[in-house]
Amino acid sequence: MPDLKLQQFPPSGSVPGSAHQPGHGCSADPEPSPAADPANRTGDGPSVYLETFGCQMNVLDSQLVVSQLRGLGYRFTDDWKSADVVLYNTCSVREQAENKVWSRVGIVGKHKQEHPGVVLGVIGCMAERDGTDMVKRYPQIDLLCGPGELDKVPILIDNAFKTKVVDDEDSRDATRRRPNESKPVLSGKPQTVALQGNTHRRSSTLSAASDKLELIDLSRSFSATDIELPGEHIPGGGRSAYVRITRGCNKLCTYCVVPNTRGAEVHRHPDHIVDECKKLADHGVIEVTLLGQTVNHYHYDHSATQQVDGVWQPQIGTVISPNKGTGGPSPTFNDTTTSFADLLHRIHEEVPAIKRLRFVTSLPRDFGDDILQVIRDSPRICRYLHLPVQSGSNRVLAKMNRGYRAEQYLELIDRAKAMLPGVTLATDVIVGFPGETEDDYQQTRDLLAYCRFKNSFIFKYSPRPGTAAYDRIPDDVPDPIKRERNNDLLALQAEVSAEIHDSFIGQTVEVFVEGVSQKSRKQGGDGGAVQLSGRTDGDLITFFQGDPSLVGQMVQVKVESALPLALSGAIERS
Repeated sequence: MPDLKLQQFPPSGSVPGSAHQPGHGCSADPEPSPAADPANRTGDGPSVYLETFGCQMNVLDSQLVVSQLRGLGYRFTDDWKSADVVLYNTCSVREQAENKVWSRVGIVGKHKQEHPGVVLGVIGCMAERDGTDMVKRYPQIDLLCGPGELDKVPILIDNAFKTKVVDDEDSRDATRRRPNESKPVLSGKPQTVALQGNTHRRSSTLSAASDKLELIDLSRSFSATDIELPGEHIPGGGRSAYVRITRGCNKLCTYCVVPNTRGAEVHRHPDHIVDECKKLADHGVIEVTLLGQTVNHYHYDHSATQQVDGVWQPQIGTVISPNKGTGGPSPTFNDTTTSFADLLHRIHEEVPAIKRLRFVTSLPRDFGDDILQVIRDSPRICRYLHLPVQSGSNRVLAKMNRGYRAEQYLELIDRAKAMLPGVTLATDVIVGFPGETEDDYQQTRDLLAYCRFKNSFIFKYSPRPGTAAYDRIPDDVPDPIKRERNNDLLALQAEVSAEIHDSFIGQTVEVFVEGVSQKSRKQGGDGGAVQLSGRTDGDLITFFQGDPSLVGQMVQVKVESALPLALSGAIERS
């Protein structure tokens, strides 16, 4: 049975408006659940404001939540002040994103003093990491839901509206508490909590039996209008989509909280993934991005698969034996296992209507030649690789528990460039990791100069609660040194990016038109041609003038000029 934590906390009399403003509260009970009225199941139900922070996985999670709630009659608004339900889908990887969430929670807390019937929910990685400690700090929060329990969002909202918890069949103990929590949290009205905790909801067996999250993916809406939020810009007018192939991570990098917030690595059945791509294509999608924390570790053993209620269940990732960067095949297990390379090949061959197939993100340690060969032999798989290196120092990589050496990373880059001429590369880098010396930093700088990434996501290290580094490795690099190294790397990357983009001047590139550019949206217009933006096969942003009707289509653009992070040109007419 899944280890669901669904908790009710009895009222204590008042709800402070903010954790930083004690004593400001109200004793009014929340309004009865509008969702309980059958008349509201037609799309005239409670209004929801949902804001998403973080990675593409969070974006997909939000889209699936929107699809669930719309199917139950909820409406969505881009004005949080007018919403009956305010949800924040959170990220715990970067401190800046967390600070934005805390600020919004405080503001909504003040709003709830005058509007006590509003339901405030925090979902995603911050909710899972902080657990009910978050409610101790911010009692205005009515519900918490971790990323491994998103199938519970509708019932958690309904419970918050009704001020009572419906006994869920998956709940083992409605009063069970997370480790280090001394007693239930008390606040002015019941709260509902769905968290994995340290015991993940999925079994430790190969099959993740009774995994209801799989049902969310399987039941997703394939209509862009069903997942688009008011005021939101969906790239490609709904003709570009994300498809999850794995959830969670087993890599345990010391700076990363993902294994503790998203749980162990779980891989979906390949038939479900291919069928999802086919359905998306049937609804006009021509670009699909496969998502996972480490997509190249995808594997599914068909000899051990299980069905529950007629649904093939995801599988817990097995312990793999890495190829240690030798250039051999990706980790495989037996003849009955579908590898990531196999999955890429299946989607490419079985769903020809998908004109572009992308994937993020990969762990460099086990990126084998089998994947590169499939990309090479499959013209609709984009020649773009996002390969986070994090550091160019072997000493720092070891402290990060990355599982590879800088020499092996460089060898992978050389293999990729040899097998995929014209491939574009991107990476992630952390500067100022604990113990990073000037020599360590120079090795990272040298690696960046050698690899020539089209762009790099460069961040100063900040200790993140819930990570091994937070508890065990002192943050001993002074912040001024972090800032200096960060700015130096950004300047170096800007030079390299400008040179890469300049090399495309005079070439004609195929661009998937994602939408009207932000510049044109701000300026408005009276019809006719506007500045459009899109991406090349290699993920290079491209601007050009065109009619908005081109959004969601492929066009040929002659590159006339370049910026450090974008191309600019004109549509080539035949």
